[in-house]
Amino acid sequence: MQARRYLQSSIEDVDSLSGHEFEHFLAPLYEQQGYRAKVTKGSGEYGADLILKRKGCISIIQAKCYGEGKKVGVKAVQEVAGALAMYKASEGIVVTNRFFTKPAENLAKANRIKL
Repeated sequence: MQARRYLQSSIEDVDSLSGHEFEHFLAPLYEQQGYRAKVTKGSGEYGADLILKRKGCISIIQAKCYGEGKKVGVKAVQEVAGALAMYKASEGIVVTNRFFTKPAENLAKANRIKL
């Protein structure tokens, strides 16, 4: 089962995932936390890679799996901020295997996007 394999992954395994594989890696992690997680289709998802539902609340996630030395910038935060209304979500989250630029951190804070 793919979910079990993902749940037993090391950080080296995670770092080797493609962007789409990273999205599927995150889904069972959130399901373990009590969410219903759905990976969106590869394009036209309005900035949401995963849609989480729990207790009547909707959260959207933008997932970024980058190679060593690369940081997530403001574009990922902008995508989540723009997708909140489209999905009627109460929470936006950007998840990465790396780090964020300072401008991305500032924009996330201003828009109450979790990193």
